[in-house]
Amino acid sequence: MNSKTITEDFVIREATEEDCDLIVTLIRELAEYERLSHEVEATAEKLRETLFGSNRHAEVLIAEHQGSAIGYALFFHSFSTFTGRPGLYLEDIYVKPNWRGKGFGKSIMIHIAKLAVERNCSRLEWAVLDWNTPSISFYRSIDAVPMEGWTVQRLSGQSLENLASESI
Repeated sequence: MNSKTITEDFVIREATEEDCDLIVTLIRELAEYERLSHEVEATAEKLRETLFGSNRHAEVLIAEHQGSAIGYALFFHSFSTFTGRPGLYLEDIYVKPNWRGKGFGKSIMIHIAKLAVERNCSRLEWAVLDWNTPSISFYRSIDAVPMEGWTVQRLSGQSLENLASESI
């Protein structure tokens, strides 16, 4: 689903395989903002395989103003056993710094919320760094609420490999 928005010359479109280099660039910009550049392993080749290959794992939207990319969102389906319905998990939403505060991020969120409703999802969820007060303020402005009592857990790298190598 591509969307023409109420803002003149602003479009939210589905990414294509030809956008992989652009997506990597935007991921690196987001990582720099989040002070996590050292964690970026994504390459255009990896994204071609995982986003556009035979087993697609996520979807990407590109936000463009006057034909130039100003942001992106990457999301995928999750599932709630409690609701018995799918959800959407927003892994990344990013708007370039000079375009923030102009309603583009909210337009992207509206677009994703519409997708969630169309797909009969019971929720749209994401994580935000605890120091990122501008983003937290934005999320509060759209009525998002923090999940009290929940802490994100992660296995990765050698810890993931170690657990996977254990006998069942």
